[in-house]
Amino acid sequence: MERNSQRVRKLAPENDPLKIGMGWTLEDLEKPQIMVESTFGDSHPGSAHLNIFVDEAMRGIKDAGGRGARYYTTDICDGIAQGHDGINYSLVHRDMIANMIEIHGNSTGFDGGVFIASCDKSVPACLMGLSRLDMPSIVITGGVMDAGPDLLTLEQIGAYSAMCQRGEITEEKLNYYKHNACPSCGACSFMGTASTMQIMAEALGLMLPGSALMPATCEDLKEVAYKAGKQVVALAEKGLKVSDIVTAKSFENAIMVHAAISGSTNSLLHIPAIAHELGIEIDSDTFDRMHRGAHYLLDIRPAGRWPAQFFYYAGGVPAVMEEIKSMLHLDVMTVTGKTLGENLEDLKKNGFYDKCEGYLKKWGLKRTDVIRTFEEPIGTDGTVAILKGNLAPEGSVVKHSAVPKEMFKAVLKARPFDCEEDAIAAIISHEIKPGDAVFIRYEGPKGSGMPEMFYTTEAISSDAELGKTIALITDGRFSGASKGPAIGHVSPEAADGGPIALVEEGDLIEIDIPNRILAIVGIKGERLSEEEVAEVLKKRKAAWKPKEPKYKKGVLKIYSEHAVSPMKGGYME
Repeated sequence: MERNSQRVRKLAPENDPLKIGMGWTLEDLEKPQIMVESTFGDSHPGSAHLNIFVDEAMRGIKDAGGRGARYYTTDICDGIAQGHDGINYSLVHRDMIANMIEIHGNSTGFDGGVFIASCDKSVPACLMGLSRLDMPSIVITGGVMDAGPDLLTLEQIGAYSAMCQRGEITEEKLNYYKHNACPSCGACSFMGTASTMQIMAEALGLMLPGSALMPATCEDLKEVAYKAGKQVVALAEKGLKVSDIVTAKSFENAIMVHAAISGSTNSLLHIPAIAHELGIEIDSDTFDRMHRGAHYLLDIRPAGRWPAQFFYYAGGVPAVMEEIKSMLHLDVMTVTGKTLGENLEDLKKNGFYDKCEGYLKKWGLKRTDVIRTFEEPIGTDGTVAILKGNLAPEGSVVKHSAVPKEMFKAVLKARPFDCEEDAIAAIISHEIKPGDAVFIRYEGPKGSGMPEMFYTTEAISSDAELGKTIALITDGRFSGASKGPAIGHVSPEAADGGPIALVEEGDLIEIDIPNRILAIVGIKGERLSEEEVAEVLKKRKAAWKPKEPKYKKGVLKIYSEHAVSPMKGGYME
C-alpha cells in the first residue's frame, strides 16, 4: 500500500524542498506523515492548554517512527461570546473549523491525523473535518476543568446573575462566584455540550478508551496524548480510515450513551452533521426512537449533583457502556484496532477501573454515586424528546430530564418576541406570568446564526415560580447547561416562514411531552378545532412578510443563505 504522502511527493516536486526548508530531514520525508490539528489559542480555558497535548502527540508520533506537522484553527468560547452578538458566530464557526481541517488535510497530503479540541463546537468541528478527510485519525480531547470552592461550576453563574438582577443576592456575592468558577483550564465542568461531545467522540470509537472528559490537570491526559500519537502511526500503517471505524452502528452506540448521560440537546445539531459527512443519515427521529425506554444513569450537573470531573473518577465512557452493554453494538471497530467489546474486556484487566476508583475514594464516593446501575437508573425514558405538531411540523427538541413534571403536559398563553433581548427583559421585570409560553423567534440558522438562549433559560429556571409554570419556545438553541421547561430547534424556523413566525399574543399552545406534541390549539385565548386553527394560520401566512436579512455581508450572510434546518443539523450545504 502506497502512503498518501509518498504519492503526493511524486506528483509535486516542490514538496520535498519546501519541507526541508522548515527543518525536515531526508529521513523525515520517508516516514508516515501525520497532521496534528488543534484549536489551541488564548481564546478560553478549553483551548489555552492544548499545546501541552500537541507536544505529547508529536512526541508519540516521533517515537512510533512518524513525522508530525502542527496545524491550528483556534475556536471561540460560547461563554465569552454570551450576552452580545458574538454568540451568533458560535454555530457557524463549527463549520468554518471543519472547512479549515478539510483544507489543511487535502491541500498537503497526509497519511493520518491527530485532532485535539475540548469544547462545544470545536470537537464536532474536528469530527466533521476528519470525516471529510477520511484518513486514519484519532481524537484527543482537552479534558474538563476542576470545580471551584464548594464545587462551584460555571453553569451556576447565569442563575446567580439573574438573582443579582432581581436583588436576591449582592453584587459582591455575584463577583465572588464569577471570580472562582473557573479555577483551571479545560471544558466547563458540567454535562453541557463540550462534555457531551467529548463523550460522543469516544462513543463513536475515535478516541482511546476511557480518555474522554479526564480532568485537564490530570497527568493521565498527557499520557493519553502520547499514546494517541503513537497509535495514529499504527493506524496509518494499517490504512484504517475513519469510514472503516464509524458506521451507522457506531452512531447508534453514541446515541445510547447520550441517553445514559443526559447529553446536551446541541448533540442533535452535531451528530446528524457528522453523520452527513460520512453519508450516513441520522436525524432527530433517530434520537427520539432510541431515547424511548433508554436508561438514564449519570448524576452529573446540570441535571445531577456532581461536577463533570467526577465522570472520569467513576470510570468514564467505559463504565457507562458496561452498564448499557446489552443495548450496544459491541462488534464495531475502534481506533485501537480492536472492537468495542474487546476494548471493554481489556479495560477490566489493565487496572483502568482501579485507577479511576482511587480518585473517587478521595471524595468519599463510590462509582454508583455518579454512574447508576442499569437496574437502578435515574430515569427509564431517555432524556430528550422530539415534539411535533402544527407549531413544529419538522420537529423541535426538549430535554425532558430537566423539565419539571408540572410542565410535561400544559396549555399556555403565547407571549412572542422577535429577539432574545426583549424576552429576557420581560422575564426579569416580571411581565411574564405563570401560564405564559415565551417565544423567541428569528433566532434560527437563517435568522441570526442560531445563538443559544442561555441567559433566558437561566432567568426562568432560577425563578422558583416561573420555572414550574411557563415554557420557553424558540427556533434558536440552548446551552448544554440549560435546565427547565425549554423547547428549541423549532423547525421550520421563523426566517423560513415556519409556523413559529405566525404565533400571535394570546394564542394557546399545547405542550405534551409524553405524546411528543407541540401545537397551536387556540387563537387569542379561545380553544378552537384543528381545522379552525389551520384556517387562521393559512390567513396569517398569506399576510406574512419575510424579515429583512439581519446580516448583509460576511460569514453570517453566507451561513444564513446555506444553512439547513436545525433538525437536520444546521450545517451548510
